Amino acid sequence: MPIMNYRAARIDDLERIIEFQIAMASETESLVLDRDICTRGVREVFERPSLGQYFVGERDGQVVCSLLITYEWSDWRDGVVWWIQSVYVSPQVRQQGVYAGLYDHIKQLAGNSAEVRGIRLYVDKRNTGAQQVYTRLGMNGEHYQVFEWMKS
Repeated sequence: MPIMNYRAARIDDLERIIEFQIAMASETESLVLDRDICTRGVREVFERPSLGQYFVGERDGQVVCSLLITYEWSDWRDGVVWWIQSVYVSPQVRQQGVYAGLYDHIKQLAGNSAEVRGIRLYVDKRNTGAQQVYTRLGMNGEHYQVFEWMKS
């Protein structure tokens, strides 16, 4: 099996991450994203690191997965909780442990940080495959239900 390399995303990964976001929205929520808006949104993360940071997994020099970490301040814990968002794994490498490796990379970074207190994510209730993966990785989805309001 080819070796995976996990790393912080670079600006030259921008187009691949945009492709992933458009594909993910279509696959998981049947949404068609506006490419221009998505491009601006992804670029903004690179230009304003306080918004978050993308991480990617590479196989044979090709980016095959990515996720976005955003930050939540927890006054209860006097530290930051990382939120995993925008997870995407290319179809040709799914069910090969690629996301597990990327999650492990993130978990190690969080574990080595004095400021980070934990990791959270949300998942569409209909996305049972992703829920099974997160459970296998030791994440617990029993405590919270996320409610939202979004401008259309």
